[in-house]
Amino acid sequence: MDPGTRTPSLKPPAVAFYGGWWGALAPFVLFVVAVVALGLSGAPDERGFWPVLVLALALALALARDRTALCEAMVAGMSRPLVALMITAWLLAGVLAVVLRAGGLIDALVWSAHALGLHGGVYVAAAFAACCLVSTATGTSLGTILLCAPLLYPAGGALGAAPAVLIGAILGGATFGDNVSPVSDTTIASATTQGAAMGEVVRSRLRYALPAAGAALAVFALAGGRPAAGDVPPPAGDGTALPLLAAPAVAILLLVRRHHLFVGLLAGVATAVAVALGLGLITPAALFYVDPQRFGARGLVVEGMERGIGVSIFTLLLMALVAAVESSGVMAHLLQAAGRRARDARGAELLIVALASAAVLLTTHSVVAILIAGGFARKIGERFALSAPRRANLLDVTVCTYPFLLPWFIPTILAASTTRGHAAMPPVSAWSAGLWNLHSWGLLAVLLLAVASGWGRDQ
Repeated sequence: MDPGTRTPSLKPPAVAFYGGWWGALAPFVLFVVAVVALGLSGAPDERGFWPVLVLALALALALARDRTALCEAMVAGMSRPLVALMITAWLLAGVLAVVLRAGGLIDALVWSAHALGLHGGVYVAAAFAACCLVSTATGTSLGTILLCAPLLYPAGGALGAAPAVLIGAILGGATFGDNVSPVSDTTIASATTQGAAMGEVVRSRLRYALPAAGAALAVFALAGGRPAAGDVPPPAGDGTALPLLAAPAVAILLLVRRHHLFVGLLAGVATAVAVALGLGLITPAALFYVDPQRFGARGLVVEGMERGIGVSIFTLLLMALVAAVESSGVMAHLLQAAGRRARDARGAELLIVALASAAVLLTTHSVVAILIAGGFARKIGERFALSAPRRANLLDVTVCTYPFLLPWFIPTILAASTTRGHAAMPPVSAWSAGLWNLHSWGLLAVLLLAVASGWGRDQ
């Protein structure tokens, strides 16, 4: 049999690299440096990282002493059940998000806030709450910023909202759903890497997120500005699409009741489609149709699944690179060295937070950080009897702080960019947007308190 087509074994052999462990780490270092550079230059999504990963994999093959064994290790890494689960979940979550958006849920939430006569700090607090709902329903922080900020931020000018506080509230609301939503990529990644039931993770994570959100909501209301004089007309739209909230509610309810992730997502998609069609918010043809001019199929279902292609390909390539490094034994060596520093459960938790922090600061990508630190967290946590939901929460809460606070991360840069070009509201810098993201600051405080005191360790 041709060795290049040899069937991959269940446990690929260890691979030696030229340069030893330094040679094994070189491709990953190349990846990290390039990701940081792309992040600082404002790379919008995972697609910009594809060429970097291909280059890193090529470097790994060039440095490997046994290229066939390394290829087998890469294929085994991409074939993990975890990868298949995340890719399928992201595809279904994309469909749900697109149907909700097309049905007008975002406009309905914005209209509701205005119809209630919200002004000043109360409007800022309402904007935070609305973004929390949207991000929880869709599971995407960047999507929430892109959809909500262009609507909520300019309206704040006539409502007397403080610009920096308002964009910080929108960014904080986007953070909330990224942290707790069962369809968020970070929630999926943190739960699956730790082997935790999704319902338990979502339920236990609320004890971290709700105190931070409650404190942020109060400060936003107090510091968000003063009421504006005169009547302000509501934006275009109405509350017709509000029943679409039933879709994420159904998905969350099923997951909290420990149904499988696929069951919850499929039920959410089905509910969204049924409600949208029943209310006439979308047409059957909008869901799926053949476009002869483009020689292909289009529609909301196709568009939604396409949203998951970028992160799916990125995940496949990343897991191949991680498997290449693992095949050298260097990660096991690092785990052993790191594990010796932990003497008790608190030390193990501090190490998990430190590893996740370093990973997200270096890669500027939350899911990447979870995938990198996930194996470490699971092995170290199991040694000190930390539950799977607790480990998943430590990872997710950690990665939902820095990217939404520091000005060289995509979320803060994107939020700041949406504040430009509005006559009634001035532009806000990424520094200010992150500074006023009080929810992420609150999450960071709750995380450190939980680790130091042991609060929530039983979950």
